[in-house]
Amino acid sequence: MSSAIPPHPNPHGPQVRAATLVRRPGLWLVPTVLSALVALVLSLLYMGGILNPSDNLHRLPIALVDEDQGPPSGQRENLGRRITDTIAAAGSSETAVDWRRMDRAALRDALASGKVYGALVVPEGFTASVAALTTNRATTRPRLDVLTNPGVGSLGSSMASQISQTAAHRASLDIGEQLSASAAVPTARLLLADPVEVVTSVGHPIGRHSGLGLTAFYYTLLLVLGGFIGGNTISSGVDTALGYADSELGPWHTRHATVPISRTQTLLLKMLMTAGISVLTTTLVMVATIGILGMDASHLPTLWLFSYCATVAVGLGVQAINAAFGGIGQLVSMFVFIALALPSSGATVPLEATPGFYRFLGIFEPMHQLSEGVRAILYFDARADAGLARGWIMIAVGVVAALLFGFAMTHYYDRRGLRRLTPQPE
Repeated sequence: MSSAIPPHPNPHGPQVRAATLVRRPGLWLVPTVLSALVALVLSLLYMGGILNPSDNLHRLPIALVDEDQGPPSGQRENLGRRITDTIAAAGSSETAVDWRRMDRAALRDALASGKVYGALVVPEGFTASVAALTTNRATTRPRLDVLTNPGVGSLGSSMASQISQTAAHRASLDIGEQLSASAAVPTARLLLADPVEVVTSVGHPIGRHSGLGLTAFYYTLLLVLGGFIGGNTISSGVDTALGYADSELGPWHTRHATVPISRTQTLLLKMLMTAGISVLTTTLVMVATIGILGMDASHLPTLWLFSYCATVAVGLGVQAINAAFGGIGQLVSMFVFIALALPSSGATVPLEATPGFYRFLGIFEPMHQLSEGVRAILYFDARADAGLARGWIMIAVGVVAALLFGFAMTHYYDRRGLRRLTPQPE
């Protein structure tokens, strides 16, 4: 005896009851397995990337600048050089931090392009100010500067700041140990034990309405969701209008006459509609976030064009996946554009602070590429080397891949005679 449910039961005949159907194992199998797998995989993906960022640190880029280039001034060595050499040597033996030695000009460029998460700077005259502590000529406390870069994200900038401060305090204690050994008075030894002041300041400021560097992530999320939800909405709407899917609105059910159209032409129609409707959705996202809410944003024409192309790229990808996989296409596209993309975006937790699997996903997952482009526009003066160029490249790659994959699959289905034409219900 077949357990299949009649597709069009007679409304005036006996009706099947839910209590009867709920006891059929076959009805439970597919939704149970899919729901369980989605719950398990999403839990592993989302929580696995954020639980232990400190232990997962891998080559977090931090600038190391030595401006203390003058003569030792009575000291046996230049302390700025010694401090930076020690920090760089320790970094070369570990993989957690990538200390990048550079001068002040290179530092400004690195901060302004988001290439470093922060900096530790030994200021000019540092050796002289330390030497003065053991004389009566001291007028200021020696200082080491820690610079933050909030445009790369609040967590990444904070982690870089903590690492730099730890390195600076360690250097201060090392210097203090030497100074204390030469002091005869116990009080002097106590004061000289930690002689260096560590000053933290913003190296590359961003606007007050920038969500502490998180607006780039949430704005990118809006673009991805716009393309994902818009693509699926257009796909189901077209299928309903062409008679390949039922339409239900509350208690009302309708089915349009089936339009004879190939899979390839259906995909072309959906992609053209995606490109057209994305003009409106992209504009509304900018009106809401910038016009109504007051999000800090500059380079508005560039931002709109990038946002539109990003939304279209995601939307075309959704249409291609739906055309290739059919009913489970929405689940597949959800994993491609949402489930795998969010934890590997690097916009909240730096990729350098995630396990290697997420760093691998960040190479090609769309949200990482798009968030880098948005971040460059919002925080780094739309500089190409701040991630905008890579964002444009990956958008182009995504569009081409969606077109090739989608039309290759539909053309194959059409050539095999796998048409979507269905008989009209009686």
